[in-house]
Amino acid sequence: MSVENAASERAESTWATLRRGLALSPELRVGLAGTLGLALVYMLGRVAVPVAVQQGIDRGIVGGLDLNALFVVVAVTAAVLVVTTACGYLMMRRLFTVSETALAGVRVRAFRHVHDLSMLHQQSERRGSLVSRVTSDVDQITQFLQWGGVILLVNLGQLAVTTVVMLAYSWQLTLVVFAAFVPAVLVIRLLQRRLAAAYGVVRQRTGALLGAVGESVVGAPVIRAYGIAGRTARRLDQAIDSQRQAQQKAIRISILGSSVGELAAGVALAGVVVVGVLLGADQTLSIGEVTAFLFLVTLFIQPVQIATEVLNEAQNAIAGWRRVLDVLDVSPDVADPGEQGRELPSGPLDIRFAGVSFAYPNGPTVLHDVSLEIPAKSRVAVVGETGSGKTTFAKLLTRLMDPTRGDVLLSGVPLTDVRFDSLRSRVVMVPQDGFLFDATVADNVRFGRPELTDEQLTAAFTELGLSDWLDGLPAGLATGVGERGEALSVGERQLVALARAYVADPDLLVLDEATSAVDPATEVRLQRTLDAVTRGRTTLAIAHRLSTAQSADEVIVVDRGRIVQRGPHDELVADPDSVYGLLYASWLEQTR
Repeated sequence: MSVENAASERAESTWATLRRGLALSPELRVGLAGTLGLALVYMLGRVAVPVAVQQGIDRGIVGGLDLNALFVVVAVTAAVLVVTTACGYLMMRRLFTVSETALAGVRVRAFRHVHDLSMLHQQSERRGSLVSRVTSDVDQITQFLQWGGVILLVNLGQLAVTTVVMLAYSWQLTLVVFAAFVPAVLVIRLLQRRLAAAYGVVRQRTGALLGAVGESVVGAPVIRAYGIAGRTARRLDQAIDSQRQAQQKAIRISILGSSVGELAAGVALAGVVVVGVLLGADQTLSIGEVTAFLFLVTLFIQPVQIATEVLNEAQNAIAGWRRVLDVLDVSPDVADPGEQGRELPSGPLDIRFAGVSFAYPNGPTVLHDVSLEIPAKSRVAVVGETGSGKTTFAKLLTRLMDPTRGDVLLSGVPLTDVRFDSLRSRVVMVPQDGFLFDATVADNVRFGRPELTDEQLTAAFTELGLSDWLDGLPAGLATGVGERGEALSVGERQLVALARAYVADPDLLVLDEATSAVDPATEVRLQRTLDAVTRGRTTLAIAHRLSTAQSADEVIVVDRGRIVQRGPHDELVADPDSVYGLLYASWLEQTR
């Protein structure tokens, strides 16, 4: 591919990005005609001063001192400037309001789309990079629309109006100005193409930097525990330096463009002075017209010089917009069927896996042709060694991921046909890490049911046998849990997560090693409570502990992605050489 074709494709890509970005923000078109009208009046008012200078010199001084003429010129100019200033204020106010509204909409849509992406996609992207798409990239677009966009709009209009007025005064001097600036514009255009690529790298490395900083903050306990602060600091230094180098490269290109504009401005002014004097000597132009033209050249130069800086911001904003659009272009592979979807049948739910296999992208198959049925109201434990496919089993059941092949059905309805609002209200999963939000215990427990009162929450903790634990907290239900629940112990976080699942009252409860983080005494208490919690509803527990398997109605044993045994605990443990028998022997050894 030739350099010209490559440049053309990049230009088309830039315009395509702008078109798609504007289409994504229909709010930007609200009141656009009125805003452009105000901008037109504002721009026309900018040439009032040069015209006033010309009229004042030619009518009030050169032809003899005429105070009345001077007074009229000054009064009209002052009135024009007052109107121009008012129009400029209203224009900028409208642009700021519209741009904030539009970009808030973009931020909301981008966040919701990121939230809708599958766990596989979220795991393949650094979280800090995804966050930067919704925060810093959108901020860059906002900054451009509010400042650069306004300046670009005004200056392009000023350039057009000034050119018309210059032509009215002298087409010869106008050609001089264009002769100075046309080569500069061609050079600046070439530099802008390089600048677009440079700022694309800047936005990419900014996202990587945010990801590295986020991981370092969240992983601070691990960093301290393993004494790797120095290595982490070097990694951060590398990310910071990489972003700095990219930013400096973009700035160097920008400064070069600005310097070219400065050179063209100097050549234009010198040319106007020389040619203007010659035209004045031939009486082709008056003194006032030459003087006014010099003012007009200044008004012409200003937009060209500012355009270099504005285009700098524009390329940065376009790079940010492109990154936001890149995220929005990713179709969720676990999509909500929406209004076309189905409701789950009322009552307890039965489970059926029909020839289900699953493989991670570019990875081996982790579940192989799984077919099974679990009756409604059953309490089933899924056991197996680490990496056997247990957690994948749970994620497929709750549709955090979809199978590579086969179907997962609840009460005969394929999960891919079920609307998310129906699925999430009827099926609840308690993950192993028990994630909590930076709020109170009460806020975290009522997360799925915000209408619950404190009295109802207290009753729920009592039913779970956790009233004494709740009473031991500094402020009871009002106790803050901290970011990610770090003000509580790991076991306490799991208690809150279980309480949250309990008050949600699901018909299918999935516990992904939900008791693995609690101490033995708490586990005994929770096990008694879970018997009551799971009664009357279908429950599937990913089990790492013997007690969970022993209390289940049935145990499903997974080994290397296949179901190798199934039955009650007492029946499976009777064969000491089976997979379950060996797991049971390992559990007993650990409890001694």
